[in-house]
Amino acid sequence: MLRVTKLTDYATVVMTVMAAHSRNTPDAVLSASELAERAGLETPTVAKVLKPLAQAGLIKAFRGASGGYRLARAAEAIGLIDIVEALEGPLGMTECSVHTGNCGIEQSCGVRANWNRINDVVIDALRGVTLAHMLAPPPPKPHPAKRIDLRLATT
Repeated sequence: MLRVTKLTDYATVVMTVMAAHSRNTPDAVLSASELAERAGLETPTVAKVLKPLAQAGLIKAFRGASGGYRLARAAEAIGLIDIVEALEGPLGMTECSVHTGNCGIEQSCGVRANWNRINDVVIDALRGVTLAHMLAPPPPKPHPAKRIDLRLATT
């Protein structure tokens, strides 16, 4: 099963909290404890995700008594791929999608090009979803089709 780590999921939650806050007050900052409270996470967990997000340039950190964190750019300009790669490194569906030369059958592999294509599709999908999109309520689920019992007349 493919899935992002819990820390990447939490980083997305924290970034979404920052994005929501920046809509009302773009220059205001939130402390790690404020972010934790708003995100429903523990402060040490939030502190753990803030460091790689800052190193990746996705958030800005401000020190001092009134210090805290805020987005480094608009929510519309931060794709989910940015968050995933900040926490996990380059996205790779397979090892050879990221690093060449690590596989003994690389030269004769018949599926490598297709895995690379799948990898590119996933990256494009994550790039296409921004923090701004994450703030929007999810679209309503389609209602399942109503079942109609049909009975054939017998003669």
